[in-house]
Amino acid sequence: MPQTIANGVNYYYEDSGSGPETLVFAHGLLWSGRMFDAQVVAFKDRYRCITYDFRGQGRTEVTAGGYDMDTLYEDTVALLESLKATPCHFVGLSMGGFIGMRIAIRRPELLKSLILLETSADPEPSENIPKYKLLNMIARWFGFKPVTKPIMKIMFGQKFLTDTTRPELYAEMVRQLHANDRIGITRAVMGVIERQGVYDQIDQIKTPTLICVGDQDVATVPAKSERMNARIPNSQLVMIAGGGHTSSVEEPEAINQAITSFLSSL
Repeated sequence: MPQTIANGVNYYYEDSGSGPETLVFAHGLLWSGRMFDAQVVAFKDRYRCITYDFRGQGRTEVTAGGYDMDTLYEDTVALLESLKATPCHFVGLSMGGFIGMRIAIRRPELLKSLILLETSADPEPSENIPKYKLLNMIARWFGFKPVTKPIMKIMFGQKFLTDTTRPELYAEMVRQLHANDRIGITRAVMGVIERQGVYDQIDQIKTPTLICVGDQDVATVPAKSERMNARIPNSQLVMIAGGGHTSSVEEPEAINQAITSFLSSL
């Protein structure tokens, strides 16, 4: 398995394709770089494509600490530099977007562009925290099976959840959810729900920015993306019809088209 030490942590990554420019994909909470399989297939003939798993998730090391967004930002900068992947087009979904915005604010020279999917510049809404902590506690002590349905309703839109033509894909995403390390994911969840917002800083972002959000996203509702679009100078906003919080999986063609159009416009 391809691994590299980033900020003292054994990070798992995959490096596919080739091209004069690099796309780096940063995944959302509870998943791994696998959530960008369809994007890697679509872009690897034209770009070097790198996916990686955050600490405690996927196949990256479970550490005792370091799950806050600032440390994960430092991890990612170290990873990008160790893989000689800068400047890159950075694609961040949900928590991946939390990291991408921090890079664009603090180390803009590392980026050619920023693509934000299903994410927010705000702290976690206070009304979500008790529910997420309860789901987290159940998963930690009893495993993911008792919380699978409520988690899937948060992570996916109704179009995907009721689609009778894709049962294999639904089953695969459940399998990936259940494959999480319970200790690692508990710590990762707490890092996300206790995160600091960066909304008051995103007007500093000068990197060309695309924002995509599914119109069925209940975890980071479209209004969050509209709020970022209004504050990040010259950013573009694309609404993904039928997409939920995991649009790279749910509506891969629409996401790929939005990214293609954006990159072509640079």
